[in-house]
Amino acid sequence: MIKIDIPGHGILSLEYLVMDYNGTLALDGKLFIGLEELLNKLSQNLQLHVITADTFGQVAENMKNVKCNLHIIGKENQGHQKQAYVENLDATKVCAIGNGVNDALMLQVAALGVALIQTEGANVKTLINADIVSISIFDALGLLLHPKRLVASLRE
Repeated sequence: MIKIDIPGHGILSLEYLVMDYNGTLALDGKLFIGLEELLNKLSQNLQLHVITADTFGQVAENMKNVKCNLHIIGKENQGHQKQAYVENLDATKVCAIGNGVNDALMLQVAALGVALIQTEGANVKTLINADIVSISIFDALGLLLHPKRLVASLRE
């Protein structure tokens, strides 16, 4: 668990990290180099979940050495599927990270929503639904590894 008191916001208690795969953890289906170790480090404090349509069919192979729960969603209503997944975990304890339009609803309902603007870009609806916007997955995960960084962006 990651717990931090954010002035004007209250206490943020996170137990789950829910992440999109393509555009978030990977580019063109390939996991970003160096993420495996970072994700496993985070798995010591948070339960990791990767939720994806697996566009390139490589997610299981690429994530096999990461301590996470992998969930493949169907092609229809992906945004609602991701939202329901976060709500079923308990959205008040979830940090969600994504970049695409199908990530907008999960970022909106999560206690902490982080939108990414990486090589694929980011959907405007997703940016609007986020609490924080990061320019890389490494920066976003750094917020969780060093939670006091969240204070600077979230305090009133």
